Amino acid sequence: MKHLESMEQFEQLRDQGKTIFMFSANWCGDCRFIEPVLPEIESKFTEYTFIHVDRDQYIDLCQQLDVFGIPSFIAFENGKELGRFVSKDRKTQEEIEKFITGLK
Repeated sequence: MKHLESMEQFEQLRDQGKTIFMFSANWCGDCRFIEPVLPEIESKFTEYTFIHVDRDQYIDLCQQLDVFGIPSFIAFENGKELGRFVSKDRKTQEEIEKFITGLK
């Protein structure tokens, strides 16, 4: 999974194509819990670009998007929000895949 490098990159990815942003942090145990399954999830949903957003590095973006719990996911297609899976709860591979499948 690629890491967000700038706000300009966020805006470009949000506005062009289908992108799922995963909000996370190094200290987040629930984020570490799902890390091993993320490559498999990415391989199942190749129509999306997956981008890791470090919550601590992009705290202003998190506030702007109302992301107050991690890990969280927000999907966009050509600038329009398709859906969000935002909470402070631990997420399973099955829950994440169900969220993504529901976007279609």
